[in-house]
Amino acid sequence: MNKYEFLHPHHRYYGEFTPENFLFDANLQEFATRVSYIASLENSGKLSPQDAYKQIKNLWKELKASKKSLLDTPPSS
Repeated sequence: MNKYEFLHPHHRYYGEFTPENFLFDANLQEFATRVSYIASLENSGKLSPQDAYKQIKNLWKELKASKKSLLDTPPSS
């Protein structure tokens, strides 16, 4: 396992496969990884709780926008 794979683990997708579901799953995994990093930085005192909250809130907004554009739109025929 190289350093990138260790720091950015991605797991196999088991849900119903559609390109939209697959992309959202990748976005969700990225969100989880980044939240974990932010929480670690806050716990170690390298990031203030307010900054951690703001960063996680912005990541959440990005994830919600991703869900809306990928999963909440009717499939095109």
